[in-house]
Order: sequence, then C-alpha cells, then structure tokens
Amino acid sequence: MTAVLDAPPTVVNRPPSTRKARRENRLVWIARHSIAIALAIMFLTPVVYLVLISLMTSNQALTSDYWPNSWHPENYVRVFQVTPLPRYLLNTLLYAVTATALMLLSSVPAAYALAKLRFRGRNALFLVIICVMMLPPQVVTVPLYLMWARYGLTGSLWPLVVPMLFGDAFAIFLLRQFLLTIPQEYLDAAKVDGCGEWGTLIRVVLPMARPGIAAAGLFQFFYCWNDYYGPLLYTSENEQAWTLSLGLASFHSVHHVDWNLVIAATVLTMAPIVVVFFFAQRAFVQGVTLTGVKG
Repeated sequence: MTAVLDAPPTVVNRPPSTRKARRENRLVWIARHSIAIALAIMFLTPVVYLVLISLMTSNQALTSDYWPNSWHPENYVRVFQVTPLPRYLLNTLLYAVTATALMLLSSVPAAYALAKLRFRGRNALFLVIICVMMLPPQVVTVPLYLMWARYGLTGSLWPLVVPMLFGDAFAIFLLRQFLLTIPQEYLDAAKVDGCGEWGTLIRVVLPMARPGIAAAGLFQFFYCWNDYYGPLLYTSENEQAWTLSLGLASFHSVHHVDWNLVIAATVLTMAPIVVVFFFAQRAFVQGVTLTGVKG
C-alpha cells in the first residue's frame, strides 16, 4: 500500500500592485534626475513669475505679491492696442530670418574651404578671422555708419542684413571646427565618384554637418532677435523699421508705471523664441543621430 503524502503548499510570490510599481518607478526617476529638476525649477521660476505679473493689475504689479488677486488676461490684448507689436514682430522676423539665411549661405562654403581645402595662406586667413572675432563692433561703428548713410540705407534694416552676405567670423570659426571632425574618406569617396568641390559640399558635407549648421543658425537667429544696438543705431529715426527689442524699450519708457503691460509685452516677445528653440532643438538632435548615416 503506497502512502500518499500531501505536498506542502506552494508559496506564490505575488508581484506588487500596478499602482505601487508606478509610484516606485516615479520616485526612482525623480531621484535620478533630481539635479536636472532642481535646475529646471531654478530657471523656470523667473519666467513663471513674469507670466503671473503680466496677469495682475497695474497697482498689484508694483507690490511684492507673487500671485494675482484677480486674473487679467486682457492685458495682452491691451498691449496690441497701445503699440504696433505686429509690425515690430514682422520686422524682427525679416531681420532674423534673412540675416541667418545669408550668414549660412556665405559662412558654410568659407568654413568648408578653411577646413578641407589645401591652399597657401589658409592658416593666416583663419588667424585673421579669429582676430575679427576679437574686434569689438563699436570700433567700426562710425565708419560703417558713414558708409551706409552715404548710400542712403540708414533708417532701414539693410545695414544689418547686407553684411551677412560676407559671412560671420564666429559662425565660420564654429563651422570650421565642426567640419574638421568629418572624416576625409567621405570626401575622397565622393570625388572618386565624380563630384567636384561644390558637389561634395552639397551632397556629402551638408548632410553630415547638419548639427553644426543648426547650432550656427540658432546662435545667429537668437542674436538678431535680441539685437538692440544695431536697430537703435540704424533705425531709431524710422519707427516703421523698429524691431521688438527697440519697440519694447520704447514701450517701457512710455508705460513705465504700467508694469503689468510692460511684462506682458516682454512675455509676448519671449514666446516666439521659446517656440523656435524647441523646434531647433529637435532638428539639432535629429541631425546628430543622422550624422554619418547619410552622405
């Protein structure tokens, strides 16, 4: 007769609940990114405070309150009523986009020549570009202004846009340093296939240099958007050609007691830059991931 022994009960290890697992994963993620979160809060706090001030009344904006007693989104509508902000925005877009496009059109071939072409005097020319970077723009302000006044272009944005046809020293330096990281074998293979220098630049170098081009274009666009000295020098006598920076300074001097309107105009000036930054950041990351894959 066979004795049948009862097997001990099997201990089943039940997984934690889904809610608890999600909470633990969230806490782990916060712990890993604690420094980044702290820095983000540090940088976002002034921006949030600006938005809150723009929604206050003019009397409360002059106090130390951090939260509006009543919300006034109509401040943004009033900004458009008391200042020609759309015209300033259009002038700024024309200035920034045109100058950035012309800068890239002229600086990319110059950087390619300095990085990949062998010719006599290349290092001396690169040294001259570095010296131009170190030269303060105020040094040549008077002769340049006299030259543009002689051609009758003062009172417009042309004196700020036309020089970009001759490249930008910082952009040439930045692009040249980036192009040096592209292996020469890619260029040699393109030339073996029958590409000339322009064909190699357009078909091989430009796709691989997308991160550097995006960075140079981003720097130039932000500089033009925030430029105050140039528009003040050349367009101060013609309000029709004012940019956002110059218009915002004039708006501040006229409405210096209405801080809610001044801050609302500041937020409206900042908003397009934030949007452009996020789109440019995506293009920059995409260019990094595609570097060396297409060529």
